[in-house]
Amino acid sequence: MNFLEKYYPIILAFFSFLYSIYLWFTGNQLEGLYVGLWPVTILAFAIAIRQRRNED
Repeated sequence: MNFLEKYYPIILAFFSFLYSIYLWFTGNQLEGLYVGLWPVTILAFAIAIRQRRNED
């Protein structure tokens, strides 16, 4: 398994976290809060998908 295939959810979650911070400090606080929920969702889906793959 190569690096990107293994760690893509963490990379995506980190970039969405940075985007959330950017939105917050540029005055779009509600949008920043909304985007701030994405990392949790991305990581939760990644965990669920990995568990399903391991069961097969």
